[in-house]
Amino acid sequence: MSEPWPDLTLSGWQDTRDTLHMWTQVVGKVRLALEPMINHWWQVTLYVSARGLTTSLMPAGDRGLEIEFDFVDHVLDLRATDGARRQVPLEPRSVASFYQATMAALTDIGVPVTIYPRPQEVVEAIPFDKDEVHRSYDPAAAHRFWLGLVRMHEVLLRFRSGFIGKASPVHFFWGGDDLCTTRFSGRPAPRHPGGVPNCPDWVQELAYSHEVSSCGYWPGGGDEGAFYAYAYPEPLGFAGWAVEPAGAYYDAALGEFLLPYTAVRTASDPDQMLLAFFQSTYDAAAELGGWDRAALEARPS
Repeated sequence: MSEPWPDLTLSGWQDTRDTLHMWTQVVGKVRLALEPMINHWWQVTLYVSARGLTTSLMPAGDRGLEIEFDFVDHVLDLRATDGARRQVPLEPRSVASFYQATMAALTDIGVPVTIYPRPQEVVEAIPFDKDEVHRSYDPAAAHRFWLGLVRMHEVLLRFRSGFIGKASPVHFFWGGDDLCTTRFSGRPAPRHPGGVPNCPDWVQELAYSHEVSSCGYWPGGGDEGAFYAYAYPEPLGFAGWAVEPAGAYYDAALGEFLLPYTAVRTASDPDQMLLAFFQSTYDAAAELGGWDRAALEARPS
């Protein structure tokens, strides 16, 4: 890659980002409709692929189905295990147009799906079939975003490899629009208070049923988005823990440590800076939360 950590300046692609967020919600809800429930909603996520973001293989009656956002050829690629295939062009088009085309492609391929046609975890939840507001698509910007996700995925995967307790995959939650991985202490957590816009409280209660230390990237934080880390429940003293690198800080309104993407992208060693952020914020959660670190963490041979 000529630019391993691409420029994601929001002013250059905010409208595309917001449209893509709604498009991923449409596809994510298809996965929600087809998959059996898995703890903490892990069955609904998307994954970084060699071409974009994919659902991975989903059950579809007596066949399997995969849907992939291809940010190389700029199509939504729907592929069934019997060879049936349809594509929806990724181009400037409204959410309503994308939703209708995707539902039609699913019917054509023999997998008709009914979803709740309203986005989650956003303040202004315009029904998919009525959304003519979000209609931007810049192929170059979408491609840069995906290349950024590829680099983030590599670092998140390396970080996840140091934990032998229960941990999530590195996955993309289309509700919050973030790429993340989560570690678990193994202990139950107090009931989550909920309060997420256009999302029932019981969704968060299931997501946070056990103590977690979570980290990832959110494109909505700052000029180029931000890396984040938080603990639930937040242990006493967490906000005051000295984390690395120097550019990281605790945001009291969000209840999270943040590290601007720009700081990582422009660092002499972006990977090491990001690993230091993930590790030091996890140290805060594990030490202050009294996690059994000897049992949960891998030790090099």
